[in-house]
Amino acid sequence: MYAVLVTGGKQYRVMQGEKLRVELLDVEAGSEIKFDTVLMLGNGEGVTLGDALKGASVTAKVVGHGRADKVRIVKFRRRKHHRKQMGHRQHYTEIEITGIAGGDNK
Repeated sequence: MYAVLVTGGKQYRVMQGEKLRVELLDVEAGSEIKFDTVLMLGNGEGVTLGDALKGASVTAKVVGHGRADKVRIVKFRRRKHHRKQMGHRQHYTEIEITGIAGGDNK
């Protein structure tokens, strides 16, 4: 069984036991979190969408928090004595999916 959930403005296709990195969540490491915005549930060939998903949720355990690798940004204009260098490290929360609960019809 898999589900498509929304967190941090992004959509993720998840299965039970899977680990993934999402945008930083304000939760303690080791605690449980419940995602209520589920867009789709799938089980083999069958797919559930729309109103049938009322009450569907995905539970996950927060493994930890961290920062991704540095992304380097370089702006350079040739022959103009202009060079600008910046970097960015995005914060993330690593979660492990512990359960997928179906909607009203399941």
